[in-house]
Amino acid sequence: MSETTGETTNGTTGGATGGGAPTGAELRALADRVEIEALRGEFTDAGMTRDYDRLAELFTDDGTWRIPDAGLEFTGSKSIRAAIERLQGNWEFFVQTIHPGAVRIDGDTAEGRSYVAELGRLRDGGSHVNYALYHDRYRRTAQGWRFTERRYEVRYVDTTPLPGGVPGPRP
Repeated sequence: MSETTGETTNGTTGGATGGGAPTGAELRALADRVEIEALRGEFTDAGMTRDYDRLAELFTDDGTWRIPDAGLEFTGSKSIRAAIERLQGNWEFFVQTIHPGAVRIDGDTAEGRSYVAELGRLRDGGSHVNYALYHDRYRRTAQGWRFTERRYEVRYVDTTPLPGGVPGPRP
């Protein structure tokens, strides 16, 4: 079994498919993957609900969030928190969905990718639809897995005006 992926050479975990109970290492590898996927989901949820403090707490103290296509880079939780609040302030509405990608775990660090679909309308009337990748680096901390780096790579963008909008008043 690979130490970095928790998989055997045929892509399965040993204990569960070999007829025996999963080993402690296999269970730890599975738990790590679930925790990393939850971290990526928390990032999207915090952004969608404008919970800027929670989003910033998902990074290590020295963590960096990079958006090279926009020439943006923020390091440290205070900088990341201020950036997300400023960036979200530009949107009339914003929707982001995240889809699982690869994860490679090596002890207390890991690397991974997730796939992103976004759409929104800016307060200046501009529209935005894109498909992108997040290239991530993670570190296990006392608070659980955290981002040490998130780098956003846009693969497709469309600025055609969106015909829809935000539904009526919310309760």
